[in-house]
Amino acid sequence: MSLELIGGRILAPYFGSGIYVWGSIITIFMVSLSLGYLSGGRLSVKDPTFAKFGAIFIIGGALLAPITLLANPVMDFIFLRVEDPRYGSLVASTFLFAIPTIILGMISPYSVRLLVEKVEQSGSVAGTLYFFSTLGSALGTLLTSFYFVLWFEVNSIILVLTSSLICLGVFSLYLNASSRSKFLGDNE
Repeated sequence: MSLELIGGRILAPYFGSGIYVWGSIITIFMVSLSLGYLSGGRLSVKDPTFAKFGAIFIIGGALLAPITLLANPVMDFIFLRVEDPRYGSLVASTFLFAIPTIILGMISPYSVRLLVEKVEQSGSVAGTLYFFSTLGSALGTLLTSFYFVLWFEVNSIILVLTSSLICLGVFSLYLNASSRSKFLGDNE
């Protein structure tokens, strides 16, 4: 949600902050997340590991970082070629946010797969995960919209998001290595 709100700040100097800009941003995020959910669910079926889970975080973070460098040149390019702000904001949102958001959308279904040990508990695990995920999104929305955008530059916020994702990915790789060590130690 933080990235979505930041998207509004990135597009506003070029296309304004009207309903069509927010409609473009929300649409691209929703479509991208849905594609990420589908991909993450499919990926989680084949030998799910914390290493793959961590890789999703790291790739997502790595794809966010270029937004800090590409936003202005991309916005200049699109703004000069697409006169209608409705379609310009849609094209810009797609170019800047679709791929990172698809990758980030893969996290939730992959998390469910890692946490479910028995089929009977899948509903409870998914419900609990989505509860905390939505609560985190609400908190991120409030913090970003009420404070972060007032205290920090957009690029700084994006770099913090990037760093957080990469740190979570590295932590997942650590979990994978420690669970593998424990498994190997138990079998010796």
